[in-house]
Amino acid sequence: MNSAPVRELVCRQSIFGHLKDGTPVHKYLLGNRHGLHASVLTYGGILQALLVADRNGHFEDVVLGFDDIEGYQRHHGLYLGALIGRYANRLAGGRFELSGQLYQVPLNDGVNALHGGAEGFDKKVWEAQPCQGSDWVGVRLSYLSVDGEMGFPGNLRTQVIYSLDDDNQLRIEYQAISDTPTVLNLTQHAYFNLAGAGNGDILSQVATLYASRYLPVTEQLIPSGELASVTGTPMDFRRATPIGQHIGNDHRQLRIGGATQQGFDHHWVLDAQGDLSKLAADIYDPQSGRRVQLYTTEPGVQFYTSNTFDGSAHGKAGKPYSRWAGFTLEAQNCPNGINQPDFSRARLEPGEVYRQTTLMRFSAV
Repeated sequence: MNSAPVRELVCRQSIFGHLKDGTPVHKYLLGNRHGLHASVLTYGGILQALLVADRNGHFEDVVLGFDDIEGYQRHHGLYLGALIGRYANRLAGGRFELSGQLYQVPLNDGVNALHGGAEGFDKKVWEAQPCQGSDWVGVRLSYLSVDGEMGFPGNLRTQVIYSLDDDNQLRIEYQAISDTPTVLNLTQHAYFNLAGAGNGDILSQVATLYASRYLPVTEQLIPSGELASVTGTPMDFRRATPIGQHIGNDHRQLRIGGATQQGFDHHWVLDAQGDLSKLAADIYDPQSGRRVQLYTTEPGVQFYTSNTFDGSAHGKAGKPYSRWAGFTLEAQNCPNGINQPDFSRARLEPGEVYRQTTLMRFSAV
């Protein structure tokens, strides 16, 4: 998008499309007085668009996605922009145990369950209600996941608020409660390209991850149980480093998915340890100057560089999304943590309120 959007604090609702069964999907456009705009869909809670200015005031949509609902349904396995639940990332064998009882989530990633199973939160139509403060606008999404859905126990009520303020901050606030013990690990799965969605790859964009440790993975992309130092590895982003500088290194963790999938798809354990006031990640595009800074109450972030994209998915304006077309910053708990005794277990007790806040601040340098 080449022109700046309207510069006002606004929340506008429109019809984005319809599912095959006729269910309407609504879009909520949130805008601030600086021209930053975010679009959120009721289908999957998808962040469908995010218009951010470069250092010259030129606006581009920096979130990978589609212009119609058919695109999201056709390429649902990419999880473009979606809310993820009940359990983000991978569950080994799709299994977990609670209070001596074994639960099984349907497998949808080889021998694992990924992102809550084949019919996770990313494929649900959420109820929506606009909300607003003196210097922010937002949309409140709600969804009831019934006991047994995708094998998870408990009736789980989840609420997610997307809000945009006049400081160019996109805030995502999660809250959930269950009536029986369950597991829960929620995240947001937007892919960013700060040069603009579909405008080449992200290899020259410069990342800083404030994390001294990461979780090595097995051949099945399940954490091995080791909590490893990033020192001396391509995983060390503690100093600003172009994403592509080490992505092709001959390092086992980068090659774990094979040559056609080489890249980053790992969980970094953040030094901030859930302190929302401390910077967790900072990525900028030297050419445009666009920058995103991440803050979160979650203990870690999954940094993924769209290694499996092959150009077959054509996004907004028909632009193909090839390998390394975008990166994710998925603030979340440890993958497979419920099955790892030394990791945070992401268990939610009945009546206990799950809360998470993740904040993305946009600017131009």
